Amino acid sequence: MYLKRFEIKKNIKKENDKNLSFRAFDLGTESIEDYLKPHKKDHFCIIIVESGNIKVHIEDKAYVLKSGKISIIFPDQIHFLSHMTTDLSGKIILFEEVLFCSDILKNELSPYNVNLSVHLNCTALSSVEFEKVLPIINNIQDIYNAPSLVKKEQARFYIKIFLLGLIESIHGQHPVLHPETQGPDQSNYIAFKKLLNHQYKTERTVQYYALKLAISTKKLNALNKKYSGETAINAIHNRILTEIKRQLLFSDLSHKEIAFDLGFSSPSALNKFVKAKLKETPTDLQNGLAQIYTA
Repeated sequence: MYLKRFEIKKNIKKENDKNLSFRAFDLGTESIEDYLKPHKKDHFCIIIVESGNIKVHIEDKAYVLKSGKISIIFPDQIHFLSHMTTDLSGKIILFEEVLFCSDILKNELSPYNVNLSVHLNCTALSSVEFEKVLPIINNIQDIYNAPSLVKKEQARFYIKIFLLGLIESIHGQHPVLHPETQGPDQSNYIAFKKLLNHQYKTERTVQYYALKLAISTKKLNALNKKYSGETAINAIHNRILTEIKRQLLFSDLSHKEIAFDLGFSSPSALNKFVKAKLKETPTDLQNGLAQIYTA
C-alpha cells in the first residue's frame, strides 16, 4: 500500500506559512479532505472536537472523538479520518516536532515519556478541563491567522502549555507516570520499556533485559505484572506483534523480508510465532487488518 507522507513545510495556505512551524484550522470537510486516506505526517497533529463525532484510525486502532475528546497523532504514525457527522466542529493544530517539549520530556519529565503516544492518541477531558483548553487553542489559531515575530513566540508557548497540561491530565490515569512518587521499581520498569523499544528486533529473552537492568528475571516479571498486568515475555512478544502488524499492513515487504527484518530465522518461524500468539497465519492477519483500511 502506497502511503503519502505530508510535510508541514509544504502545507502552505497563505504567505506567512513559509515562516511558521505550526498551522491552525477549523475542523471541517475542507480541512480534512487530504486525511481521509491512510497517510503519515512529518509533524504532530492535534484534533480537538467541540461538537459532533469523527472517527480517527491510528495504526491498527480506531477512536471515536466527540465533544471533550482530543487526539494527538505523532510523526510517522499511520492514520486516517472517517465517519464525520454533519454537526462536527473543532480545531486542527499542526506543529513541528521541535515544539513538543523534546528536551523537557527527555530530562525532567522522562517518566512521562513511556508509551506517551498511546496515552495521547485519544484523551477524554472533563468539561472543566476542556473549557480551560479551548481559549488556548483559540489563541493559537488567532496568532496563526495574524502572526508577528512576537506572536509566533507566544504561539510556541501556548502549544507547550497545552501539551504539558494534557500530559498532566493523563498521568493521573496512569500511576506509573507519576514522577514525584517514582521509586526504583518504576525506574526499572520505565528503563525496561525504553530498552525494549530499541532492542526488540534482536533481543527476545527476559534474561537479556533483566541482565541489562541488573535485576533478576523474577523481579522483572513482577514489575511488569504490577505496572502493565502482563509478564515480561508477553511485553516482548506484544512489541514484536505490533511491528509485525504494522509491516504486514503498510510495508511493501514480503513475509520473508519481514521475518528477517524482525530477527526470525525463517518465514516459517514468523508464521509459527503469529499463529501461536493470534491463532491465525500472517496472511490471515494481513487480510484482517487490511479490512480496517479498505472497508
